[in-house]
Amino acid sequence: MKNNLLIALVLTLVSSVALAGKAEDAQIKSRQSAYAFAGWNAAKIKDQVVDHPEAYNKDQVIAAANAIAAVANSGLGALFGPGTDQGTGWKQTRLKPEFFDKPDEAKKLATDFNREANELAKVAANGDVNNIKSQFGKLSETCKACHDSFRIKDPR
Repeated sequence: MKNNLLIALVLTLVSSVALAGKAEDAQIKSRQSAYAFAGWNAAKIKDQVVDHPEAYNKDQVIAAANAIAAVANSGLGALFGPGTDQGTGWKQTRLKPEFFDKPDEAKKLATDFNREANELAKVAANGDVNNIKSQFGKLSETCKACHDSFRIKDPR
């Protein structure tokens, strides 16, 4: 019994130390996951209102728009801690170091993303495909603006 307790204590300590040393990587993983989820939902909307409007499904588009808004309002800023421009989450981070030199620009881009994501959720609820398409374009512009400013281009 003492050995089991000692092993459990050592494993807990080792796990705690390992996690503490990788806080940046945990932030990167969380950030990458959140944006991948938002991107997956954006692709669902694009498919139904831009690429194949004949396949439009109001409930699916509403769910996807709400998911994007939830990500936008989830406090993503906390996942951009110092040092998260270096390191590995699920893959190597592509955050440019300049992100930390331009906090006002980063905040404006995040605010724009939040506003347009929330508006997309509202517009999707009304079900007008043309309005959804227009608002989806505005949301996409906020993504592009942030990528242009603060994301290292994919080497592919």
